[in-house]
Amino acid sequence: MRSNYCGELSENDIGKEVTLCGWANSYRDHGGVIFIDLRDKEGLVQLVCDPADSKDAHQNATIVRDEFVLIAKGKVRARGEGLENPNLKTGKIEIVVDKLIIENKSAPLPFVINDNKVGEETLLNYRYLDLRKKSSYDTFRLRSKATIAARNILDANGFLEVETPILTKSTPEGARDYLVPSRVHGGEFYALPQSPQLFKQLLMIGGFDKYFQIAKCFRDEDLRADRQPEFTQIDIEMSFVGQEEVMKISEDLLKAVFSACDKTIQTPFNRIKYKDAMEKYGSDKPDLRYDLAMVDVIDIFSRCDNEIFSNIAKNKHHNRIKALKVPNGDNIFSKRQMKGFEDYVRKFGASGLGYFQMKEDGLKGPLTKFFKDEDIQELIKVTDLKVGDAVFFGAGDKKLVLDYMGRFRNYLAELMDIIPDDVYEFVWVVDFPMFEVDEGRVKAIHHPFTMPVSLDCEHVEEIESIAYDIVLNGTELGGGSVRIHKSDIQQEVFKLLGISDEEAKEKFGFLVEALEYGAPPHAGIAFGLDRLMMLLTKRGSIRDVIAFPKTQRAQCLLTSAPSEVDKDQLKELSIRIREQKKV
Repeated sequence: MRSNYCGELSENDIGKEVTLCGWANSYRDHGGVIFIDLRDKEGLVQLVCDPADSKDAHQNATIVRDEFVLIAKGKVRARGEGLENPNLKTGKIEIVVDKLIIENKSAPLPFVINDNKVGEETLLNYRYLDLRKKSSYDTFRLRSKATIAARNILDANGFLEVETPILTKSTPEGARDYLVPSRVHGGEFYALPQSPQLFKQLLMIGGFDKYFQIAKCFRDEDLRADRQPEFTQIDIEMSFVGQEEVMKISEDLLKAVFSACDKTIQTPFNRIKYKDAMEKYGSDKPDLRYDLAMVDVIDIFSRCDNEIFSNIAKNKHHNRIKALKVPNGDNIFSKRQMKGFEDYVRKFGASGLGYFQMKEDGLKGPLTKFFKDEDIQELIKVTDLKVGDAVFFGAGDKKLVLDYMGRFRNYLAELMDIIPDDVYEFVWVVDFPMFEVDEGRVKAIHHPFTMPVSLDCEHVEEIESIAYDIVLNGTELGGGSVRIHKSDIQQEVFKLLGISDEEAKEKFGFLVEALEYGAPPHAGIAFGLDRLMMLLTKRGSIRDVIAFPKTQRAQCLLTSAPSEVDKDQLKELSIRIREQKKV
């Protein structure tokens, strides 16, 4: 239907006859001559409908309103001196229309496209209109480029793209499964995959050597800005490799993706051990665009005259006392603000927050009276305090202190506006613990198929795994591990997790059996494509980089999903709905 896209025309096309298709972005009647800005995926161009050139085109133009679908035929001409629009790519030209077809009319719009004040609920209700924004199109064009770049670099490195099942078996992988009832097998259910984890391991056992997939994954979990019930990941698995080979291909892939999006990143990425990340930054996904590292001061506090702190310091294994220095903090924050920070950390379970200020005449603060002079000097040295600095202290249970002090670190960085723009700070977090104990129950931190460094440890929490996460600007982009490829090790891990032989056979029988038939050493990783694009496009939510996203209540406002279904359909599926009690 078209000879050109609107946004690709220039002065080089002056005198050319063109046919353009698109939407009426705006229209103006200037004393009988009607101007229409026509929009398509490449941009805008101005149409001129003058009765002196074409009465029919002008007559049709009088009917045009916003978002009418138009086909315009005419000649490209220069706008003339003083009439150019420097803000428009095609601002030096216009189209003199001799034929204008109204291909389709538009009902009055529920909101003005490109109005940034429209609520998210309205935008999601009319997502197809929101997608007409140039910023929306640019986002998904970039996503397409990133995905193609990922495919190309993996293909060039000998990876095979393989699709794995969407309807599969329910297995415990950390989050709730989405279940799909079977009509043929009444009372039985499929599950939507939380990841292709088991299948990609089976592909390695099948001798495929290098696999990847742009995979859809599903998890029935509480949502937030960087989480959706269905999401996309770049899934990778390799045979006869270890951690280093996976990291190398991952860095090559990310470099290619960023290059496709006109951004440059440097490799290799820095690395930090899980333990160091937690102790210094209070997070296993630290944002390293700024410093603000925590320092351990439990030994110094063990000698103070405050009974609360000295008692906490007696148990160094389970407790922590952390200091967080804020350069120039005494000059930035008032005493009232510093006291108010206590309210912030209390929201995350803290019982309090201490602080000192470094003055010209020494360290000041409500806690200094509990310390000897030599301990004060050691505090100054350990935290590297300079005049004008402030230092905050968190004390108590290790897990709790690291959590709220890590959050406090991020909060202060945002408050002080010290997080640089246009910086991409990657870091590998390595040497993860294999297990954690929660309410007496042993759980796998990654998943139960991760290879342990050694199972010969006194305490289960001391067992390390060969696992690695890639973090960008404080957001976990992906994670992976070397997998267990020997059945005896896998069975031992199941036992530590409290999974009996019967349960293992029921839930993972096909994998356990496959390991008996010559499984090669293998390892892999998966990247969250939605999160990656959210960071690349600097959007505030992954909903902005998913064409048809769900709300934070896992609803699709556009299609009204989830919704009730017909009783006969439920009967076919051997399902009866229990009546919900009204509150």
